[in-house]
Amino acid sequence: MAETMGRFLLALQNQGGSGGESLLGSIKIAVLPIVKVFTMCFLGFLMASKYVNILPASGRKLLNGLVFTLLLPCLIFSQLGQAVTLQKMLDWWFIPVNVVLGSVSASIIGFLVASIVRPPYPFFKFTIVHIGIGNIGNVPLVLIAALCRDQNNPFGDSNKCSTDGTAYISYGQWVGAIILYTYVYNMLAPPPEGTFDIDPQSIPIKCTTKSDGSPEQDPLLTQEEGGYLTGPNASRKWKMKDCLRFLYEKLKLKQILQPPIIASILAMVLGAVPFLKSLIFTPDAPLFFFTDSCMILGEAMIPCILLALGGNLIDGPGSSKLGLRTTAAIVFARLVLVPPVGLGIVMLADKLGFLPPDDKMFRFVLLLQHSMPTSVLSGAVANLRGCGKEAAGVLFWVHIFAIISMAGWIVLFLNILF
Repeated sequence: MAETMGRFLLALQNQGGSGGESLLGSIKIAVLPIVKVFTMCFLGFLMASKYVNILPASGRKLLNGLVFTLLLPCLIFSQLGQAVTLQKMLDWWFIPVNVVLGSVSASIIGFLVASIVRPPYPFFKFTIVHIGIGNIGNVPLVLIAALCRDQNNPFGDSNKCSTDGTAYISYGQWVGAIILYTYVYNMLAPPPEGTFDIDPQSIPIKCTTKSDGSPEQDPLLTQEEGGYLTGPNASRKWKMKDCLRFLYEKLKLKQILQPPIIASILAMVLGAVPFLKSLIFTPDAPLFFFTDSCMILGEAMIPCILLALGGNLIDGPGSSKLGLRTTAAIVFARLVLVPPVGLGIVMLADKLGFLPPDDKMFRFVLLLQHSMPTSVLSGAVANLRGCGKEAAGVLFWVHIFAIISMAGWIVLFLNILF
């Protein structure tokens, strides 16, 4: 019986459609990366549990800091720098546009869902954000790495598959970071009461007090008055300086210019200039040792970030303030309602000729950007704004159910592309 079943499964696997993978082969290709991700997350969860306790909260904080400050920038710099050219940057223009369109369309879905579900006060904007902002960096990088590692992957050569996939994902991260630290940061601002820790039954009362007078909210006045502003030229100089400082504070450039974004910008600038590219990114370049070192460090990013992600889920579903209905609505909308809209956006762009011809990895990355769970970094911003427990609960459930949803969407995407 077992032998008969084995022959049946083998026949199914070898049964290919015209120019495409078999259904069983597509499921295998889609599920195996998810299983690898889940396995590494589970190990992180185990290491952070009270039974082992090798990865406590302080250790996870340090590991997260190491990943986002060093390992992820190294991976982005080495992979994006080697793959990008000026012509490719012009050809890839739709990647950042896709990120923006994805965030806008998903936020509209989030607004409609929040209007129907009516989450408890003050989590209306919270619900919109956690439906609207997907993980366009970490999880896709892990999936691409796990998928391309398989020699039987449908995209061909493993090295080219990994390099191209990482480059496409990295090219969209700078837009994602700007959205995260501007749109998400402002949407998750505390309510007028000043905290999310309020009684949901209470009626919100408008705060009549003025701003707290913090330096970030006060208009930037000239700090060096007196002898400095003695003439019209000096006055104009200091006014320009104050204007630049005002823009720096209001646009929160310090928050936007995170290490992964700086690495992306450096890689695009250096990779787009042929002389600099030949100096740093080609194998026989005099400074290639630096790129090679970044590649070695970048390879440690994926296991480290998955261990940290698994450890961060140790607190379980977290606070119940959102309620089962709101949490379920966020998970369902993010994993089930958003991807079909994204599929429509990508297919329409393909029909209009906006995408590079015959580049299936390019299309696959665009589709992945719409089918990912809620961004882990939105949880970091939520923690900064005072609603970290609720965000941890949403991230817990959305990543648990994403194991199933991502496998299903990847099967569909591979069957559409191949």
